[in-house]
Amino acid sequence: MNHIEQFKDKQYMNLETFRKNGEGVKTPVWFAQDGETLRVWTSTGSGKVKRIRRDGNVRIVPSTASGDPTGEWTNANVAILDSADDLNLTQDLFRKKYGWVFSMLAWMGKMRGSTYITLKVQFNSSSSHRN
Repeated sequence: MNHIEQFKDKQYMNLETFRKNGEGVKTPVWFAQDGETLRVWTSTGSGKVKRIRRDGNVRIVPSTASGDPTGEWTNANVAILDSADDLNLTQDLFRKKYGWVFSMLAWMGKMRGSTYITLKVQFNSSSSHRN
């Protein structure tokens, strides 16, 4: 099965990033599909962003809102995108998928002065990363 297929029509994915000591940190997040990649819209200063800046290798799985897996864990790599075009595309994809709930959360973040980036999740061709 194509890795991206298991994420079709899912609302959440569990994103596992890794600390310097190798310990995994699992975080359920919203995501939107963009071709063969997945996009996550997140706060610039979040812990997951700090871990990804150090090590872009992650594991992902479709999940419930609380992070319980509903599929198979898959190795992936994350690139951090912070251009206005990338942020606009991600926001458009999220508005289409999550509707007014996303728009309200984005507005609340803007009122708080939060800044956001896009995490572009690409599937690894090998499965040699952490398990």
